Amino acid sequence: MTQMNNDQIFDQVKALLVELFELDASDIHLDSHLYQDLDLDSIDAVDLVVRLQNLTGKKIQADEFKTVRTVNDVVIAVADLLKA
Repeated sequence: MTQMNNDQIFDQVKALLVELFELDASDIHLDSHLYQDLDLDSIDAVDLVVRLQNLTGKKIQADEFKTVRTVNDVVIAVADLLKA
């Protein structure tokens, strides 16, 4: 998962959300809130981080993900991680 643009990252994140949490892909948008709109909880967030780590091959620090609230926040965090 190297050299991806934000649209490609969004597609990967959306696919993960659908696969992991059985969400409807049409409900997932960049401005969707993970906790309110998609009904994820803190355990779900940990599962998502683990899968993103596997996908990117990079370690995600818990502090970096504390501010993540929307799908776009996840996309930005992954993009930043891939640049590092």
